[in-house]
Amino acid sequence: MVAVYKSDVVIVGAGLAGLAAARELVKAGKSVTVLTKLHPLRSHSGAAQGGINAALADDDDVELHKFDTVKGSDYLADQDAVELMCEKAPETIRWIERMGAVFSRREDGRIAQRPFGGQSRPRACFAKDRTGLTLLQTMYEQCVREDVLMLDEWYVADVLYEDGKAYGVVAYNLKDLTPAIFNAKAVMFATGGYARAFKVNSNAHANTGDGLSILARRGIPLEDMEFVQFHPTGLAGSGILMSEAARGEGGRLFNRNGERFMEKYAPEKMELAPRDVVSRAIMKEIIEGRGAKEDPFAVYLDLTHLGEKKINERLPELRDLALTFLGRDMVKEPILISATAHYSMGGIPVDINGHIRKSPTELTEGLYAAGECACVSVHGANRLGANSLLEALFYGRWTGQSILKDLDNIEFKEANAKEAENMLSEVKGLLNSNGNEKVSQIRSELQETMSTKVGVFREESTMLEAKEKLKELRQRFKNIKLDDKGKLYNTDLQEAIELGHMLDYALFIVEGAINRKESRGAHYREDYPKRDDENFLKHTFGYLKDGEIELDYGEVKITKFEPQERKY
Repeated sequence: MVAVYKSDVVIVGAGLAGLAAARELVKAGKSVTVLTKLHPLRSHSGAAQGGINAALADDDDVELHKFDTVKGSDYLADQDAVELMCEKAPETIRWIERMGAVFSRREDGRIAQRPFGGQSRPRACFAKDRTGLTLLQTMYEQCVREDVLMLDEWYVADVLYEDGKAYGVVAYNLKDLTPAIFNAKAVMFATGGYARAFKVNSNAHANTGDGLSILARRGIPLEDMEFVQFHPTGLAGSGILMSEAARGEGGRLFNRNGERFMEKYAPEKMELAPRDVVSRAIMKEIIEGRGAKEDPFAVYLDLTHLGEKKINERLPELRDLALTFLGRDMVKEPILISATAHYSMGGIPVDINGHIRKSPTELTEGLYAAGECACVSVHGANRLGANSLLEALFYGRWTGQSILKDLDNIEFKEANAKEAENMLSEVKGLLNSNGNEKVSQIRSELQETMSTKVGVFREESTMLEAKEKLKELRQRFKNIKLDDKGKLYNTDLQEAIELGHMLDYALFIVEGAINRKESRGAHYREDYPKRDDENFLKHTFGYLKDGEIELDYGEVKITKFEPQERKY
């Protein structure tokens, strides 16, 4: 028997966006159930290191923040969404600070702000190099204070959605596979990004893009999936993130010849050019044979000139990570870094109030998304550092307020226990599968394919190869075998379901990238190296139909910043 639980709102995911929305709703007296496959404090929001943007300084202003964000997006961001986020950024910082977030300070007592790539002013507020963790802990504490119902170790595998209306989700308990339906007036997805589709990535193991695939299987489009950000500075080999704070504090990039090579690629901004520019520069140096002497697939990031005191004061976690995973002390020697798949600019299409779109011009009812899984689109083709925590925190809260306004006008639709059948069939099928394919092998081949054929540099021939490989992997996935057939904490089953989602959304990335015959932001086509506003100043919308992706396009909202050549 499948239990049915009822509440006003169900939120899937317990990172910054999900918790911010939950707090707003519960404080207003609404019943909320937050479902998460891992403990809220293990959410990937906690891995964000460098900062959260807001125009607070006397020599800064909101208009500059807006312009930097739009320019950084290579003019693909929706400018109404950018304007709202940047205008509300100072208030958002004060809001989270009043709730207990402890930011690093200047000598005069004001919140300290460091420079970040693509920004005209130092506007990244930070808590050493543990900003995301500080904000996540604060938000979690507030939700505990408000008695928000947070159910961890529940895996959401399906959404109840019919005729454009959502009315709950279907999930199972990771402890023992107990299924349940969580019936609600409104459903919000806050499930994070999808960079785990790539071999070298900075994402937590939990970032498998589940929410995107769950909705895509129900006919919801995904937007701008081809835009995947590669962070310039992941630790060589592992991809573990070395925050942009390292360059914000004065870190310098060198090749094997001792050349500070950013002089060639962005002479004005140098290491503080936007991430797509720096990532391509690093990969260009590596491809042309100027990688580090110790590792030709990496370059040097030098922070030795900052001194031990400043590194321990501003970058203690980065020092510890480099020591632990690379065996190098950044106080004494340069560390080895390379580009790593990091952030998802694309995702579930939403309007400025968090309503999920069912087409470029139509909205769903009772279905919302916020945070990295959503595409509102404030980042367009390339995100500026320290805008992600701002988006998650602000749009999470804003979407919670939007749900609150809508709830009285949404009719509660009763869910039937039989509606869990899709999930139960998937679980049963995987547990009973007795093929000869391993989940780990298919996942490894998927990640290798995406990294080598749909990475920092792209061209049509290799992406077409990737498309064929994905078809092959999806066929082989039908023939997998799970070693664990039990019900108690069956991580084999969980990884198989997650891999199915990864194989789904990888199709969107590849198809969108093949059809976008231009270079824009993080999407760089060697066969089409120029930006083409005439044909591609538009958002990609993809629909999953019978294992194929059908594409449509939507307008980019331009308010005051007309597209111009992007130089740094």
